[in-house]
Amino acid sequence: QVQLVESGGGLVQAGGSLRLSCAASGRTFSTYAMGWFRQAPGKEREFVAVITWSGGTIIYADSVKGRFTISRDNAKSTVYLQMNSLKPEDTAVYYCAADKIPYGPATPRVEQYYYWGQGIQVTVSS
Repeated sequence: QVQLVESGGGLVQAGGSLRLSCAASGRTFSTYAMGWFRQAPGKEREFVAVITWSGGTIIYADSVKGRFTISRDNAKSTVYLQMNSLKPEDTAVYYCAADKIPYGPATPRVEQYYYWGQGIQVTVSS
């Protein structure tokens, strides 16, 4: 069993920044790829970013490339999402997720992720 807890969300004006954190417990965090996803009202959950267990491979959605940065600290069992130049269209509930298998490749596919956090609201005002 694994637990993922997001923090750092909130309300910010367009052009501002937020840093999301996702603290993991319950299994060997350092061996699993970690992803961030988001879901806006009335829309499907969409991929944001993923980082492999070593940090060696990172993939971003085109919509956030150049503005968001994913990173991880395996010693703290935490993955981060630094979000800069935020836009109103970034408003959503953000979720972190852990891969199904250890040492897996980075993937944007929602179904590859087995453990999910409860989500945290990010609201960007115009």
